[in-house]
Amino acid sequence: MNGHARGGGRPTLEEVAARAGVGRGTVSRVVNGSSKVSERTRAAVERAVAELGYVPNRAARALAANRTDAIALVIPEPESRFFAEPYFSDVVRGVGAALAETDVQLVLTLAGGDRERRRLAQYLTGHRVDGVLLVSVHAGDPLPEMLAELGIPTVISGRRSADEQLPCVDSDNLAGAAEAVRHLLDRGRRAIATITGPLDVYGAQCRLDGYRQALAAAGQPVDEQLIAIGDFTEDGGRRAMRELLERRPALDAVFAASDVMAAGARRELRAAGRRIPQDVALVGFDDSVVARHMDPPLTSVRQPIEEMGRTMARMLLERIGGDGSGEAGVVLPNRLVVRESS
Repeated sequence: MNGHARGGGRPTLEEVAARAGVGRGTVSRVVNGSSKVSERTRAAVERAVAELGYVPNRAARALAANRTDAIALVIPEPESRFFAEPYFSDVVRGVGAALAETDVQLVLTLAGGDRERRRLAQYLTGHRVDGVLLVSVHAGDPLPEMLAELGIPTVISGRRSADEQLPCVDSDNLAGAAEAVRHLLDRGRRAIATITGPLDVYGAQCRLDGYRQALAAAGQPVDEQLIAIGDFTEDGGRRAMRELLERRPALDAVFAASDVMAAGARRELRAAGRRIPQDVALVGFDDSVVARHMDPPLTSVRQPIEEMGRTMARMLLERIGGDGSGEAGVVLPNRLVVRESS
């Protein structure tokens, strides 16, 4: 039964809704790929779309809704860190996978310095994108508040604090770190050091808390001299390892809060003549390509980074589509991948 209504003119959204026996908003949600529709309703709408030959006019819809069909992935880090840290490319891959089935363009923006921030503010003020994914936010960063003031839908990766107000996707940093330290304790290690990430990043704080909690739960006193502050870079890992060896030469294990820092720590341990894992066991965090290609291969806490990227993009698309009823915060589990370094 083919029925181009209105004498063969282009079928409208309203006609599809009437044919499917649903509201106009439901048709819009199905056409936009929202997950907030039952399978039965989706099938009815898709049948009506096929019978009527309805083609969504994206340009008209974008104009009417003041939409650009583009979202920005904003990484407030310098270019050098973006290319050195596999975490970011995995996030991009996950976001790209979520957008693959849509017509939404991805704009990648690195905003590591003040000049880039100012340029980004101008760009966003012009409403050139429908929404923003914000990755790797440090405490006190004014970007999230600026986005809220501009009224731009935003989803962030990694909470900035325990009471994060923005929609966000995170992994369970505390539990992941605690599992890594328990593993080292189970291997009989007792002088376990940690190299933290920058402590103005909430996830890095949580990894340090996980380290402390695992030791406390095992009845081990926390020795502050075994804690060195790093910055998620390889050089930072190397500097922190040198510091730890000077303070506590008898340490027998290191939990580094990222694989890249673990790689720096490994270089310093080798330079000091320490064998891994015989003298010092080493564990990282992220389970990135760095972990698999290290010698020996690195035990590491696997974050579902691509899945985090996909989840962020899905949450943002729902908010842009006017469906703000989705999750406000998602925390995904991590798991320890044991290799030869421990």
